Amino acid sequence: MDHSHHMGMNHTNHSSTMPPTHHHPTTSASHSHGGGDSHMMPMTFYFGFKNVELLFSGLVINTAGEMAGAFVAVFLLAMFYEGLKIARESLLRKSQVSIRYNSMPVPGPNGTILMETHKTVGQQMLSFPHLLQTVLHIIQVVISYFLMLIFMTYNGYLCIAVAAGAGTGYFLFSWKKAVVVDITEHCH
Repeated sequence: MDHSHHMGMNHTNHSSTMPPTHHHPTTSASHSHGGGDSHMMPMTFYFGFKNVELLFSGLVINTAGEMAGAFVAVFLLAMFYEGLKIARESLLRKSQVSIRYNSMPVPGPNGTILMETHKTVGQQMLSFPHLLQTVLHIIQVVISYFLMLIFMTYNGYLCIAVAAGAGTGYFLFSWKKAVVVDITEHCH
């Protein structure tokens, strides 16, 4: 296969600790996304700890110790994310201020009329609990995107850290999550 269209690109063999690079046939010096930088993101999973960029260009993992530290940090971040989701749900339940019960007649069997009761819960928009929920939501969204970008490095160690941290966080925090089953609900 002729690779002459990859003008000026380095085609050295990478060791198993380096992220694999993949070059597309349409890539040329005039078709570069980075303005001359030919660094390509790996597109397959790999296990390595040399030259692994973590979220920011200045945060590069180059040793096994740095990878171990990154693994622990990512694991804890994913755990924190799961805990934050559960904490937000709990905080929302505690901050609900207005509860209203509405009863309405519904047709029953054999021409009878049944009364069905619905509970409506509200919250005020301009309140401290809603402001706190908004700030926590922003933090949750940012962390979720960080975890997604970390997973998209395709580094096996970091992917395992995200999955294991999220699983551990769910295990530790969500067991207290109340599950309410509405026995009047007919769509199961």
